Amino acid sequence: MVSLPGHGVARAATVAAGSVQAPNIAFYYQSDLPVDELQAFDTVVIDPARAVLPQANLAPHTAWFARLDLSGLAGKSHDVNAFVSQTVGPLWEKGYRGFLLDDGAGLDENAAQSDAWLGQLMKAIHAKYPQARLMLRNHLGLVQANAADLYAAVVDSLYQKQNGYGSFLAEVPQALRANALKQIKSIQAHAPLPVVAIDYCAVGDQTCRRNTARRLTADGVTPFVTAPGMATVGVGRIEVMPRKILLVQTVGRYQPLDKSVGAYSIAMPLNYLGYDIQYADINAPLPGHITNDRYAGIVVAIDRAVNNSGAWRQWLLARIHEGMRVAVFNQFGFPIDVQAGRALGLEVVPGTAPANSSPQVVSKAPMMGFEIMPKPDIRSALGIRVGAGGRSLLRLNANNYIYDAAGLTSWGGYVLDPYTVVSRNAIGQDRWAIQPIDFLRQALALPDMPVPDLTTENGRRLMFTHVDGDGFASRGEFAGATNEYSGQILYNQIFTKYRLPMTVSVIEGEVGSSGMYPKLTPVLEPIARKIFALPNVEIGSHTYSHPFYLEQVDSTGRRFNNGKLRPEWRGDTPFSLDIPHYDFSMEREIQGSIDYINHRLAPPGKSVVAVLWPGDAAAPPIALRLAAKAGVLNINGGDTIITKNNNSWTNIAPYGLAKGDRPGDYQVYAGVMNENVYTNDWLGPYYGYDRVLETFALTDKPIRFKPIDIYYHFYSGTKTASLKALHTVFNAVLKQPIFPVFTTEYLERALDWRRVAVAREGNRWVVRSGQYLRELRWPGSGVPDLSTASDVSGYLPGPGGLYIHMGGDQASFAISPKSSGNIPYIAQASGFVRNFERTGRGMQFEFGGYYKPFVQLADAGSCRATIDGRPAGAAGKGGALQLSVSGNAAKPVSYHSIKVNCE
Repeated sequence: MVSLPGHGVARAATVAAGSVQAPNIAFYYQSDLPVDELQAFDTVVIDPARAVLPQANLAPHTAWFARLDLSGLAGKSHDVNAFVSQTVGPLWEKGYRGFLLDDGAGLDENAAQSDAWLGQLMKAIHAKYPQARLMLRNHLGLVQANAADLYAAVVDSLYQKQNGYGSFLAEVPQALRANALKQIKSIQAHAPLPVVAIDYCAVGDQTCRRNTARRLTADGVTPFVTAPGMATVGVGRIEVMPRKILLVQTVGRYQPLDKSVGAYSIAMPLNYLGYDIQYADINAPLPGHITNDRYAGIVVAIDRAVNNSGAWRQWLLARIHEGMRVAVFNQFGFPIDVQAGRALGLEVVPGTAPANSSPQVVSKAPMMGFEIMPKPDIRSALGIRVGAGGRSLLRLNANNYIYDAAGLTSWGGYVLDPYTVVSRNAIGQDRWAIQPIDFLRQALALPDMPVPDLTTENGRRLMFTHVDGDGFASRGEFAGATNEYSGQILYNQIFTKYRLPMTVSVIEGEVGSSGMYPKLTPVLEPIARKIFALPNVEIGSHTYSHPFYLEQVDSTGRRFNNGKLRPEWRGDTPFSLDIPHYDFSMEREIQGSIDYINHRLAPPGKSVVAVLWPGDAAAPPIALRLAAKAGVLNINGGDTIITKNNNSWTNIAPYGLAKGDRPGDYQVYAGVMNENVYTNDWLGPYYGYDRVLETFALTDKPIRFKPIDIYYHFYSGTKTASLKALHTVFNAVLKQPIFPVFTTEYLERALDWRRVAVAREGNRWVVRSGQYLRELRWPGSGVPDLSTASDVSGYLPGPGGLYIHMGGDQASFAISPKSSGNIPYIAQASGFVRNFERTGRGMQFEFGGYYKPFVQLADAGSCRATIDGRPAGAAGKGGALQLSVSGNAAKPVSYHSIKVNCE
């Protein structure tokens, strides 16, 4: 018998008995493989003539099968050995280890003529490749005769079938279905063979997919319900929760994506809810294939003119018709006439809004007036009301002209200007008029699900610190330090005093001999080498010339026409450091500076691991791609600077920004802004950075939006006040429940976060997270049922929900109303948990960390533990057991073996 991947013959033999379920199998036959979603399945069949086999690290728990299109071959005299050599062989060389034999035959066709040829083909494949795993579509008689040689059987169209070409569907006759199910039950009675049934619903008909999957499950088969064309992430025993949002907005000419309305205000609430964002410009060609199997919704944000409102209206209404949920901010972008109103389920208010009237609030939902409630202005009135089945969020009345400025509808919801983000121009601040998280959750009908969390690990808030290279050539400005450069001062007072993981960068143009201060190079380079040799420091580049305006860089990596395209680019403000004889090049900024640091400053065994974006940090796609090409990560930008006197969620940036479709096109934002912002662009007060503690607090409670990021420049080492502020910040942070990591470890988690697959399987959740990210946030009530969970090490209540700790890169669990109280678990840990395994009522794992690492167990009343084989104590009152190990802020992590026995 051919075994199942990673589970062996023993698992396959128990399928019929029902003690272990068959693998989750999906089918996708188009070129645009949604690998992030499909990785939730154990096996995925793809068309090798259209799609490229994904890299193994992108879906380590998924086996990719090749569909062998045998149409026109089966039943003929085609040589099976030649087919194996010419078709199967090349696929095997590419890495395929499983194959679906598909001759296109329907269940109602007489397959006797092709059965013999297909049987010979199976034998020929196994003769050449004994480890090949085979699936056979339809041909149930042949399946029964060869069940021991198959990985699974596939039946196609038990309820609906594709009716010729296109997307038309036809009902399958009941008699045909009954006959097929009878044969399937006969196969299952004699062999432990998984049987997966493919069925079809219209694109976008999510309800049909779910209902059909339930019917197939009741029929005793593993379902996979897709759409004609096999281009849908279908519903099987699991249903993948789409984690992508399409944010369609108006973007100004030369406006960097970082400053767009969607990135500035709406992205952060979506990130918090667990959704990655794909951006599109209304005034550019709009993307196709936006369907609800991989997109949780569409968000529309319009703050300027739409060039072709007719085309935009047609596109948006088509997506709504296809079942996409939509949330609209500010305006629709096209006139709401009677026809558009009917399509949107909105009533058009007759007449015109009475001029010079003062609208009064008739009713408003609790989510309105969140940070500010603007005074209604008749000039912004749009004469629409939510229709039947909708709900008004803000109803206004202007002399009996009654309209809804915000509402929820059957397709989503809308909130119109000025009830989104209100600009308080007099003080230069913005405020949300609507609670954006509540609005997005309700308008897009977002489900409660385990949210991949980027702020926390093992129940403790992630903390990292990184330093931009600015000011490395500056001397101290206080007594006793006037002859010392900032790098030496920070080396003595910060880098060696706080034994925490740190990321430190330099600007080559400040330090190197080809830069601004070649005479200082013999003094500055040794300081940089000494810093980079510290075991708790990883190395970053802050580029070569520190461009202040990355938004002025074009797609070739040069300046836009020497900065002459926009009036504001023609002033006296320099574009970058004034390095003699330097012709700006993004290649030189990134790869050149990395090469310099690696060859001149880095100690043996260390090299640059990240680029820390300079200036406005609006890195263009070309810069991101050059960083990825150089094999380094990237960070900076984002402008998170919420404080007590500017207390608005508009001051909290998203995790990062996707500036293209390639994996390397993602810019990760800094956790918070640096001391330059807190000191009024370094004009003072120079102690201002201690206010970052306000930012840390306001991004932690009541909702934890961000990790802690102590982010500053070398020039903070030049003044007494700024240096004191650094000590204040570090000392305060070290008293908090943190989990210190290197900056690159946060960046790796940020990239993982984008790709985490979350799926629902009945009342259970299945999560596949990638190599680094190990934390989930459950927004509802209850806790994981540890008696049935797989790879869940523990949980801890925290800001915004319950933080669930994954024991590895995948987990499966159900939510129970309360803890059983007799299964120990990790409540919190300030270090890395690896190789977690439950042993009866006990557990064992590897544990290590950088700064005072400890692990705290709960419900461990009868447990005893050992660390590296030595007794480590027993639980105290309340069943808590705390275990500490030695820490060292250096890579690689030093791990200790912990075993907990509770029998």
